[in-house]
Amino acid sequence: MMKNVEHIGIAVADLAVAESVYSALLNVQPYKREAVESEQVTTSFFKVNQTKIELLEATGPDSAISRFIEKKGEGIHHIAFEVEDILVEMERLRNEGFTLLNEVPKRGADNKLVCFVHPKSANGVLIELCQEIR
Repeated sequence: MMKNVEHIGIAVADLAVAESVYSALLNVQPYKREAVESEQVTTSFFKVNQTKIELLEATGPDSAISRFIEKKGEGIHHIAFEVEDILVEMERLRNEGFTLLNEVPKRGADNKLVCFVHPKSANGVLIELCQEIR
């Protein structure tokens, strides 16, 4: 079961510049910067009340974020939903006919297990499922 929107992911070309923009916009500083080598990205997280924003900068030309920016430019990349049990939710979505981009959850940023739902299955929106690693 999906509990809430966990964060909104935004693809950026220059993380330092984007951090300045979002620090001014949100009037807070990022609380965490983290490299996710398996995805070839560096992330930066902001939190305002219960809302989290994840900025994503590619660290290599083969990164999904590099390809996204080349194709669409900077902007919203994905919406992430927190789930109680990612394996159960993945099975439920498969049974509902959604196409998952991961066969098994993988380690993501901010101490999460993650799985992505293909945008073609969700009206053009990349959906991320997140479960806190316990």
